Amino acid sequence: MLKYCTPLLLVGMFFSSCSYRYYAEDLKPISEAEQGANKTVADDGTVSYRHARLEISVRPMTDAELNRQFSAYSNDGPNSRNPYTFGNSTHFRTGDTPQRFTVFRMYVSNYEYPKVYLDPKKVYITTSNGRKYYALRREQLFIYYRRYVGGGTGGDAPGTPGNDRYIWQERDGILQRTMFPDEAVFSAQENEGFLVFKPLAPDVDELTVHIPNVVVRFDYKGDPIEDVDVEMHFEREIGRIYPDGRKMATNK
Repeated sequence: MLKYCTPLLLVGMFFSSCSYRYYAEDLKPISEAEQGANKTVADDGTVSYRHARLEISVRPMTDAELNRQFSAYSNDGPNSRNPYTFGNSTHFRTGDTPQRFTVFRMYVSNYEYPKVYLDPKKVYITTSNGRKYYALRREQLFIYYRRYVGGGTGGDAPGTPGNDRYIWQERDGILQRTMFPDEAVFSAQENEGFLVFKPLAPDVDELTVHIPNVVVRFDYKGDPIEDVDVEMHFEREIGRIYPDGRKMATNK
């Protein structure tokens, strides 16, 4: 009996020691010295580009921060109304909460030019291993959440919970209020809001947020005549978690 069980035990030990899942720590800025000209890095992880009295800042948001900011909408498990996270839902095997989106807070302060315009739909991410992510529009997120409403009917189909449409509309209302607005920032004005991207792949450890074609001067007809491209650089630790709880970073 022992002779036949031993190989099976060895196979079990092999797979238990070799199985793992991936993990990724929160994003943080690379050092200020590596960010490039006119960039500063704050203690809270914000990277700011400053030109005279124009400031453009970007800060990665964690799911925990987003859940706190929208605490009244983040405690309903799978029905969480927080549009940026899965709220307090957890994976039944690992106990972890999966990431729904990659979210950055962008802030623009204009005390330098008559008008500044940047298009949030044109913001994109490139990674050190060749991946590319474009900012998601509110219209795309509207459709994304519509699939949770049975048959796209808004909760009116037989067997569909009656509050599905309400949850859908409430999520969209939060997005409308909090995503970075697609509008000009006039002199002595400030604007802020969230940029939303698909979740980063587990192999992404370094990335650059690109804010292209920030228009800072217009001609008498209102056409752009001067713009700047802004980039911010971030990184994170990635690695593997083994069944015994050991964590091994793979990018160090």
